Amino acid sequence: MKRKQATISVHSGLNNDEQYGCVVPPIHLSTTYNFLNFKEPRLHDYSRRGNPTRDIVQQALAELEGGAGAILTNTGMSAIHMVTTMFLKPGDLLISPHDCYGGSYRLFDSLSKRGLYRVKFIDQSNQSALNIALAEKPKLILVESPSNPLLRVVDIMSICRAAREAGTISIVDNTFLSPVLQNPLALGADLVIHSCTKYLNGHSDVVAGAVIAKDPMVVSELVWWSNNIGVTSAAFDSYLLLRGLRTLVPRMEAAQRNALLIVEYLKTQPLVKKIYHPSLPDHIGHEYAVRQQRGFGAMLSFELNVNETSLCNFLKALKLFTLAESLGGVESLISHTATMTHAGMSKEARTTAGISETLLRISTGIEDYEDLIADLDNAFCIL
Repeated sequence: MKRKQATISVHSGLNNDEQYGCVVPPIHLSTTYNFLNFKEPRLHDYSRRGNPTRDIVQQALAELEGGAGAILTNTGMSAIHMVTTMFLKPGDLLISPHDCYGGSYRLFDSLSKRGLYRVKFIDQSNQSALNIALAEKPKLILVESPSNPLLRVVDIMSICRAAREAGTISIVDNTFLSPVLQNPLALGADLVIHSCTKYLNGHSDVVAGAVIAKDPMVVSELVWWSNNIGVTSAAFDSYLLLRGLRTLVPRMEAAQRNALLIVEYLKTQPLVKKIYHPSLPDHIGHEYAVRQQRGFGAMLSFELNVNETSLCNFLKALKLFTLAESLGGVESLISHTATMTHAGMSKEARTTAGISETLLRISTGIEDYEDLIADLDNAFCIL
């Protein structure tokens, strides 16, 4: 496992106020800006196009991922929608993981049915399926590594190299790991997408997304499209996200430590049918996680060998784990994939992806690990 120091600074976005010397940048809430003179606009003219507070966090995100620039959007889904809108035309093909986030699946499936583009969902860990898909010369390929919710890891460098040879633009969703644990642009990706709602913010009080690009020309196009379709983030959300970034490293370290200990605990439970976590030697893509990540992350999933009534009782018994969607906050969350995050997928699609009706996904927070394990233990005791 690589333990290279993550390229994260707690000073990202600090000490750049030249007017008053504010350590923490002020929030610029104005929606409009006066012109210096006729035909002489300032750097900013309208906050949908550009905002000083948003500029700071975009620069920080670009630096963290090693990109030429970043666009901060109002949700993670709008980031994905903006990229597909910018690159895809009717007839163009998008390749997506068959076990991608349910919201991404719903978006791609619904828009492909309206003829905006074509989509194929494939198992990207299957080299034969990947080769067949790339032979069709897709315009875009989206990679989730680790995937949501089964934490499958794929060889990002190999996929991006093959995509480039096929003339395909590669996009990696790095939400599950953040720049602390993985940098897809350094592995060959053309763009990186984040749901900033998750680890980058880390406090479950902001909804935002981001696209970071390697090529400055692509960044310029993204700027145009973000303003064109109106998906940019608000100033106050930008300010809160910048606050979250400053604690990203210690939050990730604490949450990842808790996840590893919970995985070890779940191994001892006879009613746990299967555990999904990249740290496990038999996990799909474990060898790639060791190679391309700087840690195994704080997300894990597991299947229970119980009926629906027992599953419900297990979830009711939990006190520290909150039954809720989303992930990446300082608090620990648990979700039932089939009825929550991936309810937008048909049962057939979930079955194909390997998502069972008893699959539970955990986002470990930064609470004391002994308390979290005691909470799980209490829930298992009632089964």
